[in-house]
Amino acid sequence: MRQNGAVTESTSAVSPSASVDRRPISGRRVDLEHGAYTASIASVGASLRFLQHDGRDLVVPFDAEEVRPAFRGAMLSPWPNRVVDGRYTFAGVEHQLALTEPARGHALHGLAAWSEWDLLSSSASSAAFRVFIEAQEGYPFRVQVTATYTLDDDGLRTDVEALNLGDVDAPYGTGPHPYLVAGEGRVDDWTLELPAAEVLTVTPDRLTPVSLERVDTEATEHFDFRSPRAIGDTFIDHAYTALERDADGRVTVRVTTPSGSGVAMHWGDGLPWVQVHTADQPVAELNRLGLAVEPMTCPPDSFSTGTDLVVLAPNTPHRVSWTIAAL
Repeated sequence: MRQNGAVTESTSAVSPSASVDRRPISGRRVDLEHGAYTASIASVGASLRFLQHDGRDLVVPFDAEEVRPAFRGAMLSPWPNRVVDGRYTFAGVEHQLALTEPARGHALHGLAAWSEWDLLSSSASSAAFRVFIEAQEGYPFRVQVTATYTLDDDGLRTDVEALNLGDVDAPYGTGPHPYLVAGEGRVDDWTLELPAAEVLTVTPDRLTPVSLERVDTEATEHFDFRSPRAIGDTFIDHAYTALERDADGRVTVRVTTPSGSGVAMHWGDGLPWVQVHTADQPVAELNRLGLAVEPMTCPPDSFSTGTDLVVLAPNTPHRVSWTIAAL
């Protein structure tokens, strides 16, 4: 304020500390409840922080006051999995993405997983989040993504809508990254039912895609879980396709314990791939805690290969959904 021609500091000025964001480190939390189900969503990455049924974990959880471990529960967009070397060509133009998986030299899991998503609406059993993926080097397209989580009698349903806000087509893909928990024990103790007839083989060092193979060959039969069987010590970090669907067009993956408890994940059209990972970690207490099951619109490196790549036309919504439920 001005006094006697001199500028002085107003005593009513707002203290800088008054505007500090005091949210949890994983983002603003939104807790949901319906019947025996409870869930919590963290706004960084619109991440599924926990999901329980009658107090039993259905996914590997993380604490609100910790940095989300890797991509646990994150929403992946505008691509899931890897873009090899971060390079791709779209509409005749070459692009180079930042290499966010330095150890393997790839661009991993899109651009939205570490972004703050805005909360659009919430109720006791539902919450909607939105993020704008701004045009940037390597991805010069502006895309709006909305993720809506809803608990009901059938479990936790996630609906994802993408909208291209630009005036040219944009490459796009999406998928979630939950680690499913069947119950007591770890991955080695559980049984997997995965109705997929083909698996994408990868190099052992960089997980770069090699070739699409049937799961019933001598070289790939350890990837065949079309009939439920124990996972044991099988290592999996692979994308599957040729998915068997029921009469309603739905794919269902089930993970169960010897005692019969378990978790299921199912989805419909628009998700012809699923990445499965046994969550192998060098730290013993983190090793194989849950089974990553990630339905995807496209396989790894689809930005380069074009396989099942979604081409988002301007102002034309693209929608997919999936559900996680207790068994």
